[in-house]
Amino acid sequence: MATKQFSTLTLVDLLRERKIATISELMATLGTSAERTVFRKLRQLPYRTSYSHKGRYYTLDDIAEFDELGLWSFRAVWFSVHGTLLSTAQAWVESADAGYFVDELDNALNVGTKDALSKLARQGRVVREKIGRRYLYCSSDKSKGKQQLLMRRAAQATPGVAGPLPEAEYMPDELKAAIILFFSLLDEKQRRLYAGLESLKTGYGGDTMIAELLGLSVGTVARGRRELLGQEIETDRVRRAGAGRPSVEKKRRR
Repeated sequence: MATKQFSTLTLVDLLRERKIATISELMATLGTSAERTVFRKLRQLPYRTSYSHKGRYYTLDDIAEFDELGLWSFRAVWFSVHGTLLSTAQAWVESADAGYFVDELDNALNVGTKDALSKLARQGRVVREKIGRRYLYCSSDKSKGKQQLLMRRAAQATPGVAGPLPEAEYMPDELKAAIILFFSLLDEKQRRLYAGLESLKTGYGGDTMIAELLGLSVGTVARGRRELLGQEIETDRVRRAGAGRPSVEKKRRR
């Protein structure tokens, strides 16, 4: 009995038509139930696997239209010139001016990267440094990693106008004094809402950080944050200048 022949061109035609495909779709196209048959054919082609969706999707190099960052997306499936998520995360950390926090790399690559970064750190392919309550992932090269850490600490100490407050240990004394002075001019409700706003801007761990900076309880900061998110602010309870019952002129006895 003659051995069944599977044509590589069949896979090429499918991928050119659909741009991306799963291993199951490639198996169905070849008419085989063996994954190894598909991979044997793929090895004959310049192909790539997605770094999103756990690497379930495949495409050809000349189909992927990588942007200047080396990324390409089709139907919310992401591919990288670096290949897998591990390789892509490592390459991005290595080339970053100030390393990456997990949430920053999540936003840049459009996928969750926490597990990948943790694995890279365990393997020594990147280094993580604790800044405040978060880990910064830096290059495994000591010189490059040190430079990234210095750049990040400098950036943390000079927040933007609308950016989060830096950690207290990196905050310039002038900025800290200005915040405390401004905070002292607010009434109780305004203090709570201001603290809640700064917590929202800070993100994870913001309640604790802002509470320590402003001398409030974590519960008070959390309440201000919830009030802002839920828009539970009674603006009519705060009197404006000149508001209230009009004064009555005191009558004089004739």
